Amino acid sequence: MSQTEAPASRLFGRDAAGYDDLRRRLIPCFDDFYGAALKLIAESRTVAEIDVLDVGAGTGLFSAMILQRYPVGRLCLLDGSAAMLEQARGRFPEDNRVEYRLADMSEADLGGQWDIVISALAIHHLPDDGKRDLYRRIRHGLKPGGLFVNAEQVAGPNPIADERYSRIWLEQIRGLGVSEQEIDNARERMSYDRCASVENQLQWLAEAGFSDIDCSFKAWRFAVLSGRA
Repeated sequence: MSQTEAPASRLFGRDAAGYDDLRRRLIPCFDDFYGAALKLIAESRTVAEIDVLDVGAGTGLFSAMILQRYPVGRLCLLDGSAAMLEQARGRFPEDNRVEYRLADMSEADLGGQWDIVISALAIHHLPDDGKRDLYRRIRHGLKPGGLFVNAEQVAGPNPIADERYSRIWLEQIRGLGVSEQEIDNARERMSYDRCASVENQLQWLAEAGFSDIDCSFKAWRFAVLSGRA
């Protein structure tokens, strides 16, 4: 597999410093969005320590929430941006439970067997066929009964809804103080987005062999999708 970063990964690497603070302002429903994902993990935990894979981990924001709340035996952060993973290393200094993998999620060997696979705002960068393939690989990487939680940016079910999501998002983030330069940078990153609807993604999870499939949270373009192996 090539170690050359994809264009989208380079953009995220450019904006890695300060990205966590910006993410909170770019996600108006931040607390409820991540809170729903964390609640799913709490509801599913059946072992004393969980082994967790974070796909498209970025700076490790979601992983940090997991480490703060649950007993973790092993945590692997997989991302295509070296700069993002470098930020993550600073978040987890000398924590021997944490490992880092610089790899493109579109083709990486995900290993296993994981109790939980998580992802936040990453998989929507793949084309639809890539999402479907990744869902299959995640399913095979989970232990029986393991959980996949995808806190994701989604498309509307039709173009009118999609336009509504974009308009409301801009209104909300401007109200949270996001500058026009930050919006321009976000739009540049979003030019690589390949968002899919909730309905399509639930179908793809079913096709990949997941059960207990659900969309447990949705606020305009932000949704939490899950399935169990």
